[in-house]
Amino acid sequence: MTKQHTLKKSFSLQGKGLHTGLKIHITFHPAPENHGYKIKRTDVEGQPLIDAIAENVTNTQRGTVLSKNNIHVSTVEHALAALYAMQVDNCLIEVDAPEFPILDGSAIEYVRAIEKAGWTEQKADREYYIVRNKIEVKDEETGSSIVILPDDQFVVMSLIAFDSDILDSQFATLDRLSDFKEEIAASRTFVFLREVKPLLDNNLIKGGDLDNAIVIYEKQMSQECFDQLADKMNVAHKDATQLGYIMNKPLVYPNEPARHKLLDIIGDIALIGKPLRGRIIATCPGHKINNKLARLIRKDIKINEVQAPVYDPNVPPLIDTNRIKELLPHRYPFLLVEKIIEIGASHIVGVKNVSVNEPFFQGHFPNEPVVPGVLLVESMAQTGGLLILQQVEEPQRYSTYFMKIDGVKFRQKVIPGDTLIFRLQLLAEPRRNIANMKGYCFVGEKLVCEAEFMAQIIKNK
Repeated sequence: MTKQHTLKKSFSLQGKGLHTGLKIHITFHPAPENHGYKIKRTDVEGQPLIDAIAENVTNTQRGTVLSKNNIHVSTVEHALAALYAMQVDNCLIEVDAPEFPILDGSAIEYVRAIEKAGWTEQKADREYYIVRNKIEVKDEETGSSIVILPDDQFVVMSLIAFDSDILDSQFATLDRLSDFKEEIAASRTFVFLREVKPLLDNNLIKGGDLDNAIVIYEKQMSQECFDQLADKMNVAHKDATQLGYIMNKPLVYPNEPARHKLLDIIGDIALIGKPLRGRIIATCPGHKINNKLARLIRKDIKINEVQAPVYDPNVPPLIDTNRIKELLPHRYPFLLVEKIIEIGASHIVGVKNVSVNEPFFQGHFPNEPVVPGVLLVESMAQTGGLLILQQVEEPQRYSTYFMKIDGVKFRQKVIPGDTLIFRLQLLAEPRRNIANMKGYCFVGEKLVCEAEFMAQIIKNK
């Protein structure tokens, strides 16, 4: 587990809005732990806040639009991609318009500004959404699809295909977030020239020009129509017989459009509210299907308050049974945690293997052995005790005594052969030798028991 990060200091940028054409000021501020990304509309009375989460997306035409109580903010994906890729977990964004500035059509200016401002580590652990099984979403109408597979890191592959002689099929891959700045961030948004007039007719892309987008001219039109379109966009006239890319700045990468689609995926995935560990493979992606996937993940996060920790029995424990016996006074048959596989500043993960030879199975129950629920609670309590003892010097000289247990829920029976995984999380910093924790017990990925604990730390006599 790594720690959450926020900006070291605030920074501001300004530029025009892609769709409104307004001159926009945007400021990024440090934010406290577990804040996530929130957007404040400073130009609206009361300066309302909009949480940057997938269920607040209300439109995905030509960009991602977030809304709350009829207050909107659009074109957020490039800034969110930069924050996510630079591993800034908590940020308050203030903007004085209904959209973010388009800048050069990519995320590179946001990335450079984040680097200049710097970031700082916070106390809270960073919680990941870990992909355990294949997840797939499809859009039968467009043929778009996204598949996510388990992976130890965050990996994205983007494949695009168009019926065009200039831009047909391309793919792009990001294997490590650390490569985002060099390989993805400078990729600009793109548009086919044939799409420009309908967008202008719909009162969009008022701020679009040949400096903030890749413009693909692949179907010849008359010089007169070509010039009229240039005038509407306030750009210089060009030769209508010259097909190809007609923006002012040449392609940054040969496959820049595919890389920009990958950038958009990251910006939209940032709306799940947690960093993700998994491999994303997107075919003909767009904001609509990206949001469909993000909403599906958000739904899973809501259903499962906490994911089961990853347990690899081949990895040596951080604390083995012998060390546990040095820290806890419990002995057979009441030592109910066998090893610790993960420790953070405010959480711990322990393991117990349930054998058919457990003594309590003689009476609970002889013909249908089931682990008593009270022992599941005791197992979590012992694991939590090891977490609390990490907070003191010379932990072997202290003991933990539980004062209160609340909110106990048993969701599934535990039987011989099960491997129990316990996760205990501090609910607040310990005060006056009192600690409050939330505990979870899993078998595989299934939550079987949970409870809240209050414990006291006492020095041994």
